[in-house]
Amino acid sequence: MTEQLAISAEEVLHHVKLSGQLPALKEAIAIRRIIQTTAADRGIEVTPEEIQTSADEFRKANNLQRAEDTLAWLQQRELAVEDFEAMIRFSVLQSKLAKHLFEDRVEAYFASNQLDYMAVALYEVVLEDEDIALELFYGLKEGEITFFEVAQQYIQDAELRRRGGYRGILKRTELSAEISSTVFASTPPQLLKPILAADGIHLIYVEEILVPNLSEQMQNTILSDLFSKWLKRELSKYEK
Repeated sequence: MTEQLAISAEEVLHHVKLSGQLPALKEAIAIRRIIQTTAADRGIEVTPEEIQTSADEFRKANNLQRAEDTLAWLQQRELAVEDFEAMIRFSVLQSKLAKHLFEDRVEAYFASNQLDYMAVALYEVVLEDEDIALELFYGLKEGEITFFEVAQQYIQDAELRRRGGYRGILKRTELSAEISSTVFASTPPQLLKPILAADGIHLIYVEEILVPNLSEQMQNTILSDLFSKWLKRELSKYEK
């Protein structure tokens, strides 16, 4: 039987300090207090039925199908059943508070900020030499070389190279201003003329532009964004 290493709370705190994780930990604790205090002030409570439903969803999402699976999961993280319930309770409380504060503002916020939620599927290679970028651009236009071949030759990151330069689905806010304006003015599928930016010359193939709609997923995203901004404002009051 493997002997378990005994670690004291003092050792844990010492490690957290030395590893530079203490500021993030303090912020997380402060956020927890803000949520709990605000929820109490607003009279928001969590029912046993809500805890049960959320716990069932958590177990399903984490493939904890049997009671033994859940107990093993808890043991691995040194959590008691009471800790698990407290974790689920706080998650539900946070969700209810976010809806209480911002659910009625989601539609108006989406209408005012719809452009920020536009997204694009694109392929990208960043080059250092503008002449090479233009040469590759015209080679791609003439069909002399494929974007995948360009990616294999000029991308250093192994994973991105394997994907042929595919960056995935990116929101407008995830792109720099000079790149975003050109990308979202394109007519996909379209190869863009090399774009000069601070970090190099970007050779981009725009596969698709995704225009957002106020789906349930988008509502949840906006609700999360509004709640995160509110938490930052609340935190700033204690940082002054």
